[in-house]
Amino acid sequence: MDMTLPRDFEEYTRRLLGDDLYATFIKGLAQEAPTSIRLNPFKTTLCQHGPSAGLPQASPVPWCGQGVYLADRPNFTFDPLFHAGLYYVQEASSMFIDYILRQLIHDPVLMLDLCAAPGGKTTAARAALPTGSLILANEPVRLRASILSENVQKFGHPDVVVTHNFPKDYRQSGLRFDVVLADVPCSGEGMFRKDEGAVGEWSMQNVEKCWQLQRSIIADIWPCLAEGGLLIYSTCTFNAHENEENVDWIARTLGADFVEIETPPEWGITGSLIDDHPVCRFIPGKTKGEGFFVAVLRKHGDHVPALSQLDTRAGKADRKQRRGKSKAQETSAIGNACRAWVAPDVAIARDQEQVVGVPVRWQHIYERARTTLRVLHAGVTLGTDKGRDIIPDTSLALSTALAPDAFPRIEADYATAISYLRKEAIVLPPDTPRGFVLITYRHQPLGLVKNIGNRANNLYPQAWKIKSTHLPELSPEVLPNEEAPVP
Repeated sequence: MDMTLPRDFEEYTRRLLGDDLYATFIKGLAQEAPTSIRLNPFKTTLCQHGPSAGLPQASPVPWCGQGVYLADRPNFTFDPLFHAGLYYVQEASSMFIDYILRQLIHDPVLMLDLCAAPGGKTTAARAALPTGSLILANEPVRLRASILSENVQKFGHPDVVVTHNFPKDYRQSGLRFDVVLADVPCSGEGMFRKDEGAVGEWSMQNVEKCWQLQRSIIADIWPCLAEGGLLIYSTCTFNAHENEENVDWIARTLGADFVEIETPPEWGITGSLIDDHPVCRFIPGKTKGEGFFVAVLRKHGDHVPALSQLDTRAGKADRKQRRGKSKAQETSAIGNACRAWVAPDVAIARDQEQVVGVPVRWQHIYERARTTLRVLHAGVTLGTDKGRDIIPDTSLALSTALAPDAFPRIEADYATAISYLRKEAIVLPPDTPRGFVLITYRHQPLGLVKNIGNRANNLYPQAWKIKSTHLPELSPEVLPNEEAPVP
């Protein structure tokens, strides 16, 4: 791959890496970028056999138990199981979040993914955290926040809340977090191999702007990290200004200690390039992935778990607020209509026209977030209240909280599944019951239709539909059929 790098970048990076590592790096940039996916353990049992089991010529990502390198890059757009949320297409280096969380977190936590779009790290974290944990996934940019919400809903785990806020907005929420993941906006040097536009947009002026913005973001969110809590700071860039220099500034100025992440030497992870602080660098040519930097810091102070501070019994103000928000609570009509659709541990509430289901154990956190933050999605969106009817939502169809017998199911062949995902009209078998019907592909839910007899109204979201009119002759078949024996 021919790539002309900016001269300032070449000169600085050669000094930073040294001649030998720089030569390895340049050789890595010339190679084709690896393709990797991460399986969703809440929707597929393939992880139980090892993530690469049954996938021809696939190999495991060593630092993520659900991660897989593929031999080539299929057209994921035309795989219905991708849209069903059985896997997420994620760059392998960023899957290291899974390894960090499994090494450091052993009890339920309240976690904030601060700059979360498009959702790879959020869904990786949700898979890695102990049962009972809750993630608030935030994205300040509206369009990117919508993409984050879509990917979280396709992933299907109800213990996630998606917000659209700036870091300073979180101070007003009163929420405190055990873990804050800050994958901060950066100069994007680690994306040079995958995105030619990143090369053209790079400049030393942008690097200068980025490291200052990154410090501002961390300073804004720092009061929301509980004492003794963990900050996971990451970028997809190489320079030390946005990496080592920034985490050193966080530790000295805001008050934190570095936490070492132990890694096997065969993974090829590089440490700090300018000091002795324990950090992890992923450098193409040395590690199989794109450029990535991550450091973990523990905020000074004695840790009190954030979830215990938010107990529903604590605080008269919370109880008063909940009484004053009775319109958001479950009504008998809504409850009766939706109760059979969802798991019994999910509380049902109205949020304007939407009917929302959130696990009972963190309902009080949702209510606090809803009154202080811009919540785009929480738990599972059950449907839209149309007065005489509640139209079930695709979020419900894709959620692991969906009751198995909530709706009749119709298994679609490949061509029908693609037509459905294009939001086209599909033909149902003549004996299909009238009303809401769940469309599945390889027995995995894709979404819903309303069968009115002579036709079926496609309820798939307009914003999510496949826009291409191309139809491959065969499905990409990224994942093996789980009904078949797995070696």
